[in-house]
Amino acid sequence: MIRSMTGFGAATADAEGCRFSVEIKSVNNRFFKAIIRVPEEMSTLETELEAVVAKRLGRGSVMLLVRFVPGGSVAAVEVNPDAARTALTALLAALPAELRDRATVDLGALLAVPGVLRTDGVEALVEMARPVLLKLAAEACDRVLAMRTREGESISAELVRFGAAIRSALADISARAPQATTNYQDRLRTRMNALLAEVGATAAEQDLLREVAVFAERSDVAEEVARLTGHLKQFDQVIAASHAEPAGRTLDFLSQEMLREANTIASKSQDVEIARRVVEMKTAIDRIKEQAANAE
Repeated sequence: MIRSMTGFGAATADAEGCRFSVEIKSVNNRFFKAIIRVPEEMSTLETELEAVVAKRLGRGSVMLLVRFVPGGSVAAVEVNPDAARTALTALLAALPAELRDRATVDLGALLAVPGVLRTDGVEALVEMARPVLLKLAAEACDRVLAMRTREGESISAELVRFGAAIRSALADISARAPQATTNYQDRLRTRMNALLAEVGATAAEQDLLREVAVFAERSDVAEEVARLTGHLKQFDQVIAASHAEPAGRTLDFLSQEMLREANTIASKSQDVEIARRVVEMKTAIDRIKEQAANAE
């Protein structure tokens, strides 16, 4: 199954009078990269939260944001009024004078300022928050995956179309290759007869056949066609709905290998029609590479 690397998910819960929320955003990245942002007093949970995300989202740049609004039941955590006053004063001072009277304060953001919450009893808060936040992180990941899956369906449809274009061009090349040799033989005979006619001679058939045999050997693309056909079979397996593993890196590798075979066919062949089909294949392969960069 193809999944996109772009997604968003959020989950919220109340526990012991406190409000917890987790938001997860993911975008393209060749590897997995996580940025975890939590309130200062819960910083010890960063590693555990990252582990939850890494287990579910195998690839992409992922940002997890935790918001926390304390309630009356969190007696172990106290607000430092002096630090809060200093932080609020600094924030208001940064605003233009005409905006200060209309400014509103985000309590969660204010409490996230280092030093506003006293650290006394933080361990008790962390122990209370741990199961809640880990559960919310898992729920948010599930919603990210649902969005990734929906977008992956569109990517998969495009990949199917590009694969069909490559397969069609390859079939034309395979059918055209013998004709290209025959055309070369006819052109060679015409050129040799024209040149030798000036001196009253004719081309020896064995010489002509020897040159044609050398050309046929040099321009034989049967091996490249066979390898590219094998890559297309594996490509079909990777983009199939039953394929459970992340497909992005595999598709990237396959597109590189397909491009290698297409370039070899182009370098071997001197036929205009084959060259045209190779251009069509390379265009489709480039599109596959672009979509692979979006796939998990």
